[in-house]
Amino acid sequence: MKPILRAERMKPVHSDIRGPLFVEAMKRQKQGIDVLKLNTGNPATFGFGLPDSIKNALMEHMQDGVGYCDFKGMPQARQAICDYETSKGITGITPDDVFIGNGVSEVVSFALTPLLNDGDEVLVPSPSYSLWGNSVYLEDGKPVFYTCDEKANWYPDIQDIRSKITEKTKAIVIINPNNPTGVLYPKELLLEIIQIARESGLLIFADEIYDRLVMDGKQHISLASLAEDVPVITLNGLSKSHCLCGYRCGWMVISGPRELTEDYRQGIIQLTSLRLCANTMAQIVIPAALDDMETPASMIRPGGRIYEQREATVRELEKINGLSFVKNDAAFYVFPKLDVKKFNITNDKQFAHDLLDATNILLVPGSGFDWKDPDHFRIVMLPQADVLSDAIRRMGTFLDGYKQK
Repeated sequence: MKPILRAERMKPVHSDIRGPLFVEAMKRQKQGIDVLKLNTGNPATFGFGLPDSIKNALMEHMQDGVGYCDFKGMPQARQAICDYETSKGITGITPDDVFIGNGVSEVVSFALTPLLNDGDEVLVPSPSYSLWGNSVYLEDGKPVFYTCDEKANWYPDIQDIRSKITEKTKAIVIINPNNPTGVLYPKELLLEIIQIARESGLLIFADEIYDRLVMDGKQHISLASLAEDVPVITLNGLSKSHCLCGYRCGWMVISGPRELTEDYRQGIIQLTSLRLCANTMAQIVIPAALDDMETPASMIRPGGRIYEQREATVRELEKINGLSFVKNDAAFYVFPKLDVKKFNITNDKQFAHDLLDATNILLVPGSGFDWKDPDHFRIVMLPQADVLSDAIRRMGTFLDGYKQK
């Protein structure tokens, strides 16, 4: 019998957040070594508890989740999502435009599978959360990475986007607030992107899962609220704002001209009905969570954990010679830049491995976010402020005199 081989489409797929370096870190943990895991945005790992609003919803409605529900999702959950997205300015939507999935990860596959034929292209930001590029590969499509410009506050480069549109381009992905940079995009930029989609006939995927974790008095603007005449798929969920990563609770909302998306919508229906339904226990808590804006607000105001952890991180980063960064507006990530000449860095994965060896701090290098140069890494700012401060100081000590071999 011949060996069973992976399909060709798997070759470019990469998972650096839980890739080989993560496996190495887990080996260290089994040996009793304390590893600080700054690789993944998982609040529960760092003591963020279950909100009372979620506990109460589960206790009161647990029996409601025993059976299969509508393949799109529970009616009360879809209504709550519709109300939430409408409150953000999206017009013309009903609960029938809402599809609930087992996390945004599953919803992304529902969004891409009915859209892409072999070789079709999707414009994806660089840097970006690697789910998007990987998911395009898995549909036999081609992710075409447009540049987010660090010198311009990590905003998408509009000219670069325009230059990469071809006859094969089907859609553009906007992650706002962005992961891994934590940057929030202004209205003027969103309007420019919408105009590109309008001119080129592109579907927009608006990944807005960090929209409730925006700091410094800034306001998130839903892209779809600015694009009544352009088809938009808005993706969101509860993993980050309500610390429910393990509940796998995400959704997508289709907006824009119905006549332009009807056939595509039927493809989504085919997929979601095959799956029967998403996890009902997670859906039960959606109305309560979306009625509870105090939980995310309490974390991002001065004195809140995410806010203070961000402040502690940037204070220490500013002290490290050879590092620069754009302070994040939202989420709990920052994406610092290394001076590659100073540190002689040619391989960012090697840098991350050397850091793990020396400090037992695990993080993800920039290449894990489809960044082309070996000069960045992402820090997850979820540990307590004192723990983060100590970790960044240890990074600074490690970098003092570091030269990659």
